[in-house]
Amino acid sequence: MDALTTPSLLGRDDEIRCLSGMLSAGLEGRGGALVLRGEAGMGKSTLLDHVRSSATGFRVVEVSGSEYETSLPFAALHQLCLPLLDSSAGHHREALDVAFGLAIGKPDVLRVGMAVLDLLGRSGPLVCLVDDAHWLDEASAGLFAFLGRRLASEAVVLVFAARPGPSRLDALPGLELRGLTDADARALLTSAVVDDKVRERLLSEARGNPLALLELPKAGGFAMPDVASVPSLIERSFQDRAASLPADARLLLTVASADPTGEPGLLWAAAAQLGIEVASAGVEAEGSGLVGISTRVRFCHPLARSAVYLAASPSERQAAHLALAAVTDPRTDPDRQVWHRAQAGTGPDDALAADLERSADRARARGGVAAAAAFLERAAALSVSPSLRASRTVAAAEAKLDAGAVDDAAELLTTFPADDPRADLVRGRIAFVRSEANDGPSFVLRAARLASGAEARDRVLDALELALAFGRPSGVMDAVVREARALDRGSDALEALVLLADEGHAAAVPLLRRVFASDDRAWTRHPALATMLAGELWDTEVHSSVTDWLMKTGQQAGSPFVLRLGLAQVATGAVLRGEFGAAVSAIAEEEAVADAVGMAPLRYPRLHLAAFRGQKEAVLAESEHSSRRAGVLVANTHWASAVLHNGLGDYPVALAAARAAVAPGDLYLAGIALPELVEAAVRCGETELAARALDDLVARTSPCGTSWAAGVASCASALVTGSEECFVTAVEQLSASAARPHLGRAHLLYGEWLRRAGRRVDARVQLRSAHELFAAMGMEAFAGRAALELQATGEVARSRSVDVAESLTMQETHIARLVAGGATSKEVAARLFLSPRTVDAHLRNIYRKVGINSRRQLAGLF
Repeated sequence: MDALTTPSLLGRDDEIRCLSGMLSAGLEGRGGALVLRGEAGMGKSTLLDHVRSSATGFRVVEVSGSEYETSLPFAALHQLCLPLLDSSAGHHREALDVAFGLAIGKPDVLRVGMAVLDLLGRSGPLVCLVDDAHWLDEASAGLFAFLGRRLASEAVVLVFAARPGPSRLDALPGLELRGLTDADARALLTSAVVDDKVRERLLSEARGNPLALLELPKAGGFAMPDVASVPSLIERSFQDRAASLPADARLLLTVASADPTGEPGLLWAAAAQLGIEVASAGVEAEGSGLVGISTRVRFCHPLARSAVYLAASPSERQAAHLALAAVTDPRTDPDRQVWHRAQAGTGPDDALAADLERSADRARARGGVAAAAAFLERAAALSVSPSLRASRTVAAAEAKLDAGAVDDAAELLTTFPADDPRADLVRGRIAFVRSEANDGPSFVLRAARLASGAEARDRVLDALELALAFGRPSGVMDAVVREARALDRGSDALEALVLLADEGHAAAVPLLRRVFASDDRAWTRHPALATMLAGELWDTEVHSSVTDWLMKTGQQAGSPFVLRLGLAQVATGAVLRGEFGAAVSAIAEEEAVADAVGMAPLRYPRLHLAAFRGQKEAVLAESEHSSRRAGVLVANTHWASAVLHNGLGDYPVALAAARAAVAPGDLYLAGIALPELVEAAVRCGETELAARALDDLVARTSPCGTSWAAGVASCASALVTGSEECFVTAVEQLSASAARPHLGRAHLLYGEWLRRAGRRVDARVQLRSAHELFAAMGMEAFAGRAALELQATGEVARSRSVDVAESLTMQETHIARLVAGGATSKEVAARLFLSPRTVDAHLRNIYRKVGINSRRQLAGLF
């Protein structure tokens, strides 16, 4: 493909080579995505035109973001899919119809993403050009980012043009367009009829902006330095062109600029509604070069559209929106019709406000929280009733917060009194998002004081749930308990929290068991809190039941938050059972869901796994990442560090880490870290500290009545007291539990004690059992420690065979395990939100790394 030589592409040789390479790779089934970033007028749209004209062998689909549709969920995605839907399979069509508002239901973002990925893959070779990507609605932007990361094995090329600024597309490869060099800028100006002095001034004002160099001469010159930005100068050029047109043509352009759909039928119908002579007005409008009207209404540049709209008088814009509302079908497109009516409204109107609120409900049901916020904010502004205006304002603030617009949410609440409970709940969430300090609960607890009964109890639990969800529970537990003491608690979970704080586990455990045994499953309203409370019971069956509910609910409801929490708990439970392969699979799947919804993966499951496997570099890397965070993630880091360094025999480091993990008193983590503190303290000669930690551990575990709890407590007691009977009890109890890592450690500690007592033969039995367990699980640090102890008894431990999975990434390991279990590429693709072709590409890498060439051989390895 040869680079174009049109004047508007001067100085863009590198960009053209990059785009040409993408097209060539796309034809070979190696697709990808690229975001062209640059200020207005830098040539992004021109480069998209170049791709369009050069895409020989491709089907081309064009999408344009709209400033006026940034709040309508999946508006841009609908543009992308509409030309391709005829080839979509039925089950995919259902997911897309829900997303596009053509069927009732709440869109499952993950299903929608897979539907579009499949749709694009089967429509290829395909080039998708997305202009004005900075104006994509949030839902579409997230889906485009999802797609862009999954095209490596597809004949699909995605190219975006966007202005600089934070975006959901930031995770995709990008190319920044800079101003032209002085030589290229002068070459671009050679065709302009201006004198030398004007030319020099134009070069100075344009600052290498190609569109400015082309448009400013048409405006008759230049502006004074620093009076206006380059985009403003260009907009002025477009406005001057529009101002020279007849009145009907100007009004037609205003209607076109007010309609984000670009549908010619709507434009002509609205023009007729306004009494415009469409034939002559259309000719004049197109003759200006500002707009083209064919199968789609397209402005020559995004700035031309905004310039025309802003140049129109308020009455002209109002007339345009009223006409568009009149010709938009309220049955098939009710939200856009209401939106046009709202844009035309000038005063309070309760009926219109109610319609906007209904549109907000529809948008929220489709996952469009940004759209819901926009509708609600406008509804509040148009509300006559003070109480309706207040409730709609709070609802708008909550929706803005859900959409990530934290500052906008806070601004909406500035007019509310400090003791408004509805606003306080939102203020609490805002405080958690904005600040590392634990001031969020103060707002939520203030709302609880103004409530009564079940609502007050729920608000108190909400405060703790928020703290856990944002990873900052330290200190919040005390505040929640103080508040709960004054309430008619009437809730087993709340009563259990108070008892845990005031009387300890002996009093609280029976209530905790009742929480999880209750038929009403009230704990499901606070799932993050439930996982922590389950941990206080040292009961793998309770933890598994909570995890199963999270997984089932997350999958059925299409809730990424609940599903990711469930997968993280699957991984945590698998680590504590020594099933590291299952943990790897759950971590890989959680990362896939997080990637699909554009969020960072949860760190703590990976941290736990690395610590138990004895992977020092991985723990340090995760710790470095976590050090920039506060609260529970840091506590997880300290616990993981204590486990790792106890395994490595570096007891001073383990002691410091265990102390730090226990200090905040966080639910679950303070208890699970106590065995590490006991072992490290004993090895460092801190006998008093070890005794206090043992007392705390026994107080927490003895009421639980599980073999895991009894075994861990007995092992710690044996370390502190030197009682062989406690060692024997620890091994017996842990043998009856699923906690194989703790069983291995009980054998190891007993064997070390026996060797130090001079009983080498007895020690070998325990140390051999420990080493075999650790080696089988892959607990490298503890296996190394057991091997050294065996060597000290005169026996050499057998070296472990190299695990073929060690050369694979977590995602590859998960794919290998699924395929080895009989899953097809299509089934694996659905689990990991990939295309079957991408799964096949991963399989080829897996075969190469482990030296095999078939699925049957893979089954033998896993």
